[in-house]
Amino acid sequence: MKRSLFILFLFIVVLMQPAPAGSFDGPLQVRNQFPIFLPLDPPHLESAAVRDSATVTLTHSSVYVIETTSAWTVNMDLELTELDIRLKKTLGARTELGLDIPMIRPTAGFLDRPLDNFHDALGTGDYGRSARPYNEFLYEVLYHGKPVIIPESDKAGIGDVRMTVKRVVNDAKPLVSLMANIELPTGDAKTGYGNGSVDAAFAVLVDVDLGKRYRGYGNVGLVVPGGLKGYQTIAMRTYAYAGFGLEAAWWDRFSVIVQTVGAGSPYPTTGIRQVDWPGILLTFGGRYSFGSSSLEFSVTEDPDTAGAPDFMFNVAYRMSL
Repeated sequence: MKRSLFILFLFIVVLMQPAPAGSFDGPLQVRNQFPIFLPLDPPHLESAAVRDSATVTLTHSSVYVIETTSAWTVNMDLELTELDIRLKKTLGARTELGLDIPMIRPTAGFLDRPLDNFHDALGTGDYGRSARPYNEFLYEVLYHGKPVIIPESDKAGIGDVRMTVKRVVNDAKPLVSLMANIELPTGDAKTGYGNGSVDAAFAVLVDVDLGKRYRGYGNVGLVVPGGLKGYQTIAMRTYAYAGFGLEAAWWDRFSVIVQTVGAGSPYPTTGIRQVDWPGILLTFGGRYSFGSSSLEFSVTEDPDTAGAPDFMFNVAYRMSL
């Protein structure tokens, strides 16, 4: 822990050095909030461009999974709020360092009845949500009947802090970058805020201009999570991910963005579909630019009803440094 805090301090010193003003657009600031995947380095969809910026993101999600197999019990009936501070600092024209500091708070929430009515209106299933009382907190992960993760409702805590480095390798069209990150074990693994291990990830990022009003974003990457060191230690699996997004600048200050990210499960096979199947996020949103800063909002659904929250709402404010 002391070594992690020292590395984190050095990163903050570098990131807070003065830099020329500048701003970029890019994908929406969304990552998978599925509670048992959140401590295992879930990716953001990233632009290949480097930037100097500070972003504050607030995300709220609703999750319902009540499943038991011979070895595993995964019970999650909760809502999760995450406040994420993201700092990005360029070194020269081709290199960017980044730092993500998340604060996480699981709660009983307030969305059960609205989501139940929404699913009824669509004629879709409610995942069994109606079988439990509305807005009653439940979150536990057991392996062979013994606890792995047991969080506390309404208790906020720091998650695992992520440090990133991005390097532009082709500054012609399309713009191509390589990105790597490590996640430090700053969050408590027993309550699900962290996993107690160092995680790492590597990705290729591509930005493609599609005429004057459209820009496409593509990411392909690999995440190598460390073991989950909760009440028991569970070995995790390396998983791949891919993401694509399209930004439409139809107005001078406002753009519309649609994006999707799909990732494999980091867990060993549990026999539970919602844990074993890939998680897919489908996100729709918009961004308004104030010049040197911007405000974005988005909603996210899980089209395959596995490995992701039932619903996510996200607001982010970004300013140039």
